[in-house]
Amino acid sequence: MGEITILGETGFAARYAAALYALAFEQNSLDQIVDEMAALGRLIAESEDLRRYIGTPLTDAAKAAPVIDGILAGQGFSTLLRHFVGVAVTNRRLRHLPALIAGFAAYVARKRGEMVADIASANPLSDVQRTQLRARLTEAGYSNVKLNERVDPALLGGLILKVGPRIYDTSLRSRLQRLNYSLKGAA
Repeated sequence: MGEITILGETGFAARYAAALYALAFEQNSLDQIVDEMAALGRLIAESEDLRRYIGTPLTDAAKAAPVIDGILAGQGFSTLLRHFVGVAVTNRRLRHLPALIAGFAAYVARKRGEMVADIASANPLSDVQRTQLRARLTEAGYSNVKLNERVDPALLGGLILKVGPRIYDTSLRSRLQRLNYSLKGAA
């Protein structure tokens, strides 16, 4: 069985999540690390340069480690989080950092009895959009939901929402693909 893509029960992201959770719990800093991991996810989502740097598969781990640590230190992240990211970088998991963040969020949510909603959007969600999305999820019967957001400019607009086994795709990319298929069928 291979590595997980993002939120599976097994694989490297699950192992990293369990290790960070246990260490943060042991150091009585679990809530702080949960908040910092969410903040790191937002930092990556909001910075195109950082996303590009992290996503480059040829980034040298020895050169990336001090760069990433400097960014995290400058943003005021704790030593524990910086060491966690440092281990990920050393183990050549830098480009998988968003998956590690998502895996940690899912692990924490599962431990707390929450459900995780994965949201991919073309642009970062505003606070108003986030509130509206939570309200819609509550109406749909998902009252205790943790939002796991990521930015995917390839969607062009709209979003893709995954809650449990259900996927809701309102992205412009999917709409254009459906239109393309229907036009090919009409020809």
